[in-house]
Amino acid sequence: MKFLYFTPILVLSLFSLMANNNEGSAQTIERSSIDTKYTWKLEDIYASDDDWQKAKEKVKSQIDNFDTFKGKLGSSAKILLEYLNFSSNFDKELTRIHSYASMKSDQDIRESKYLAMKQELTQLMPVVGAKVAFAEPEILEMGKEKIDQFIAQELGLAQYKHYLYDLLRNKEHTLSEKEEKILAQASSVMGSPHSIFNIFTNAELPYPQVKLSDGKTVTINQAGFAKYRTLTDKDDREKVFKSFYNALGGFQRTLAEQLFSNVNADIFAARARNFNSSLECALNRYNIPVSVYHSLIDNVNKNLPTFHRYLALRKRMLGLDTLKYSDMYIPVVKDIKLEYKFEEAKGLILTAMKPLGSEYQETLNRAFNERWLDVYPTAGKRSGAYSNGSVYDIHPYILLNYNNMYNDVSTTAHELGHTLHSFLSNKNQPYPTSNYSIFVAEVASTFNEALLDNYMVKSISDDNVKLSLLMNRLDNFKATLFRQTQFAEFELAIHEKAEAGEALNSEALCKIYGDILRKYYGADKGVCKVDALYSLEWSYVPHFYYNFYVYQYATSFTASAALAEKVLSNEKGSVDKYLKFLSSGCSDYPIELLKNAGVDMTSNEPFDKAIRSMNKIMDEIETILKKQGK
Repeated sequence: MKFLYFTPILVLSLFSLMANNNEGSAQTIERSSIDTKYTWKLEDIYASDDDWQKAKEKVKSQIDNFDTFKGKLGSSAKILLEYLNFSSNFDKELTRIHSYASMKSDQDIRESKYLAMKQELTQLMPVVGAKVAFAEPEILEMGKEKIDQFIAQELGLAQYKHYLYDLLRNKEHTLSEKEEKILAQASSVMGSPHSIFNIFTNAELPYPQVKLSDGKTVTINQAGFAKYRTLTDKDDREKVFKSFYNALGGFQRTLAEQLFSNVNADIFAARARNFNSSLECALNRYNIPVSVYHSLIDNVNKNLPTFHRYLALRKRMLGLDTLKYSDMYIPVVKDIKLEYKFEEAKGLILTAMKPLGSEYQETLNRAFNERWLDVYPTAGKRSGAYSNGSVYDIHPYILLNYNNMYNDVSTTAHELGHTLHSFLSNKNQPYPTSNYSIFVAEVASTFNEALLDNYMVKSISDDNVKLSLLMNRLDNFKATLFRQTQFAEFELAIHEKAEAGEALNSEALCKIYGDILRKYYGADKGVCKVDALYSLEWSYVPHFYYNFYVYQYATSFTASAALAEKVLSNEKGSVDKYLKFLSSGCSDYPIELLKNAGVDMTSNEPFDKAIRSMNKIMDEIETILKKQGK
C-alpha cells in the first residue's frame, strides 16, 4: 500500500461511462420519486452530514501527529510499527470521508454543498502529503538489512512487508523530503484538468436537441447519446451522432487544452521521479513490465483481421451495403428487444454466478437486499456506473443508471464483480494489503460478464434471441479488447508526442485519433466507413485523464476469459484459485497474483485464448445463420 498517497483507485468505473443506456428522460426524474430500496444507503458510512463533518474535523486534528514520528522511524522496530499503524488508520479514515462526500456529490452533481465537501478534501490532500513527505526517505535510509531485522523483531510489521519491500524497489524514484513535499503540494493542481473536464462535460456543456422522425425532440447529452445512438432509423441515428460530435467540436480547443494539461501533469510526475517515460512511471506503481503494454497493442494490431471479421458479420446481419461507424451500437437482430426489470436482472445474475459457490451468492444477496446499489438514473446524477469499495470497515457501493436493457443487466453484473472483489479483499486482508491494483480490477468484472453471457446463451433456445446474445458477447470483445486497446494506443501516442516537445492542439489530437480509428475499423479497406467528424471522439472519453488506465480493461478481459473458461469447464481447483485471487488484495504484485490464479500475463497465451474464443463465437453465429438460410 502507498500510504497517504490517496487516489480514487478503489472507485472502479465501467469504462463506457458514456455508453451505458442512460434513459434520456432521466433528466426529468427526481431522486425523491425513486423507491428507497433502489437507492444506496450511505448512512451506513455516516448517519448524517453532521457526523461526516465531525469525522472530518477529527481527521484534520490528527495531521500534526505525524510530526511526532519525524526523525525517529529508524530508531526501533516498535516506532516504525507505531508510525505505520497510525498512517494506515489515518489513510483509512481519510478515504472514508472522501468516499462519502464523493458519492453524495454523484447523486446530484448540481448540488454545490457536496461539491464543496469534495473540494475541501482535495485541498486537504496536499497538506497531508507534505506532512508525511519525511517518512519514505527515512525508511529508505534504513536499507534492506535493517528492515529485515525490524520485521523479525516485530510481528505486526508482517502486514507491511510488501509495502516496505516495494518501497525499496522504488528507491531510485523516491525523492528527498523537500522534493516529496513539493510534489505532494502540487497534486491538487495536477488533478485540475480532470475535475474541470468532469464538471464541464457532465453539467455545463450545452448539448443539442434534435427532432426525431417520430416527432419527438430529445436532448443529446451523454445520456441521450448513449440511448439514441441505438435507434434503428438510420437517418435518426446519423442525426444523433452528428449533433453530438458537432457539439463537442464547438469546444474542441478547450477540451484539447484540458487533455494536453493532463498529459503534461503525467510527464511532470514521471520526470520528477526519474522515470524514462510517463508510461514507465504509470506501470511501475504495480511493477507491470512496459512490455505488457506494448505486447497488447502489437497483438491487437496483428489480429485486426479478426475484428474486421466481426465488423463484416455485423454488416451482413444488419443487411447493409455500407457499414458506418454510427452502426456500431444498433442491435443486429431486428424485433428482439431484450428488456429486464431490475428484479429480473437480480435473478439472472444470481443464477449465472452459481458456479462461484455459496459465499459468493450470499454476498450478492446482501448487496441487493442491504442497499449497496443506487439503481436508477435521476436528475443531476452522475452518468455511467462504478463500484466504490474503498470504505474498508463497511461494504462496497455501486452506482448504476439502470434502464431495463440487457446491457444494463450486464453492467450490473460487471460492477458486482468489482464489489465482490472489494468485499472479499477487505474481508480477508488487513487494510494495508486490501487495496488491489487496477491491473487486476477488471478481471473480476469481466469474469462476471462472461458467466452471465454463458448462462443466457445456454438457457435460451430461440435462435434469434441466441444470435442477439452471441452478438452482445462479440460487442463486449469489441468494446473491451479492441476499443480499449485502440484507446491505449492513442494514449501512448499523445504522451510520446508531448514528451518529444510537440504540441497537442485539437488538430493534432484529431489527426492521431482519426488515424488509429480508421486503422482499427478498416476504413481504408472498405470494412467500415468512418466520417472525419468522429475523430473528435477523444474529447469525451473520461479515462484519458486516468494516466494509462484503459489498457488494463483489455488485459483484464483476456485474463478473465481464460479464468472463466477454467471455471465453466469445471477444471479441478479453478473456483478455489479464483476466489483466493479475489481475496488477495495487493498482498503480492498483480502479475504474480494472476499467475497463482492460473494466468500468465507476460505471455501471449491469454490473448490467444481470447481471440480463439471470439472466433468460436463467430463460428457459432455462422452456423445459426446457415441453419436459418441466411
